[in-house]
Amino acid sequence: MFKDYIMNQIVLPLDLEVKLHKNDIALHVHQLVESIPQEVFEPFLRNEGCPAYHPRMMLKIILCAYTQSVFSGRKIEALLKDSIRMMWLAQGYEPSYRTINRFRVQPEVKELIRECFVQFRCQLVEAKLIDQEAIFIEGTKIEANANKFTFVWRKSIEKYHESLIEKSNQLYNELLQNEIIPEMERETAEQLSVEELAQLVQKVDEVVTKYDKQIEATSDIPQRKALRGERKYPKQVRKQLIDFVVRKQKYQQDLETFGTRNSYSKTDTDAIFMRMKDDYMKNGQLKAGYNVQIVTEGQYTLAYSLFSNPTDTRTLIPFLDEIELYYFELPKHIVADAGYGSEQNFTDILSNRKREALITYNLYLKEQKKKYKQDIFNPDNWEYDEETDTYTCPNQKRLEFQYHSTRNDRTGFERKFKIYESEDCLECPFRSSCTKAKVGNNRKLMVNEKWEQQKEYVRAKLSEEKTRSIYRKRKIDVEPVFGFLKADLRFARFSVRGKSKVENEMGLALMAVNLRKFTANH
Repeated sequence: MFKDYIMNQIVLPLDLEVKLHKNDIALHVHQLVESIPQEVFEPFLRNEGCPAYHPRMMLKIILCAYTQSVFSGRKIEALLKDSIRMMWLAQGYEPSYRTINRFRVQPEVKELIRECFVQFRCQLVEAKLIDQEAIFIEGTKIEANANKFTFVWRKSIEKYHESLIEKSNQLYNELLQNEIIPEMERETAEQLSVEELAQLVQKVDEVVTKYDKQIEATSDIPQRKALRGERKYPKQVRKQLIDFVVRKQKYQQDLETFGTRNSYSKTDTDAIFMRMKDDYMKNGQLKAGYNVQIVTEGQYTLAYSLFSNPTDTRTLIPFLDEIELYYFELPKHIVADAGYGSEQNFTDILSNRKREALITYNLYLKEQKKKYKQDIFNPDNWEYDEETDTYTCPNQKRLEFQYHSTRNDRTGFERKFKIYESEDCLECPFRSSCTKAKVGNNRKLMVNEKWEQQKEYVRAKLSEEKTRSIYRKRKIDVEPVFGFLKADLRFARFSVRGKSKVENEMGLALMAVNLRKFTANH
């Protein structure tokens, strides 16, 4: 005997929700998107044309597809026809892959994704899955959707631009000396602008046209030949000037595209070339990508941001500003690794934001080693006399304070130093081991008192049991999130181009990781 199997008979239930498990991820996606306030969807309203699919429904199906490691618009469209989860979330609608792709890159979707993170954090607080005591910050580099060898370097463009300026000025002076064109008013004496080069092209073209008319007007062969010889140089100059105009426009556009960056990709001009851990060419080749910064607690991503610079140090302050502006109020402790340790970052967190910075610095681990502490040539181990404001070197010579010095880094942040100089290094037996100063010059020491105080603050905080235990959580809190993203979700490369579109895709992928973990823990 077999169970009934009849193909032409209606089978109940028709409600697909009954087919879903009680803890199905589609139910969590539905709950999250439904918690977003209605006013957030108002920018999507249109009073003209065919009614659009509801943005709640579109966001649900895209988020659900991302949780299943499906990022292609065509594959998401296919899931709407054969996945119970997707069919229930879409409630019978089947938007095309074009509609799906257009929706997820809209600028308005960025605010939707931000609201998803805000509402998701509220759920975590309500479920007591996070204690809001500390946040953990980390970054990773993800490859952009750009071709391999499409790099444009700032140094090369600046070099070619300077060469073009020199050649154009030289050609202009030649034209004046040969009396081919009259002298014209220039904006600056250093270089010819694009408009001025275009005027030169017009004036030289008038000279060539004049020769053309003279050649046509005469039938004397020797005279025609002589005129053609005179016309040859202006024609060559005209061609060269046209090339100068095109190149000048290109170099100016390149420099505008760079902004503060040192490189960009021709296929994704917002990406920057940086060294990746995944080197498929095995030769250290740079690849176009984005620096993705996230903040986590309890292995859940609470906020994210993308930057077009490879170092983490310069991303911390703008990232914290973005967190406070769009996501949530910063907790008491801000935790990050040594890549974020700088005087500017410590000053911002401790003085401006009034928070505790559990962030190490580059030499923190090295300072703990016995070799470092016993190095007699290391200025950190030299005796300091606070009353006389002097240091004593291994040769028992005093280094006295000389003057104050101020330096500005790339971002314009001002650092203040005190300069000390030894009284006599001429006959010192340790000179070769102690200093690289030229013969006749004494050993100098630069001391940044503020930075030394900040380092002492970090050492004190990490020696306390409570704060040390919080810092130890960093490796097991924030770093696994990138492992889930790249290994479990298989998200290792962006599929869209342009920073605004990439930010949307990154937000969807990180929220998909959150939802998978949240579902697994319930």
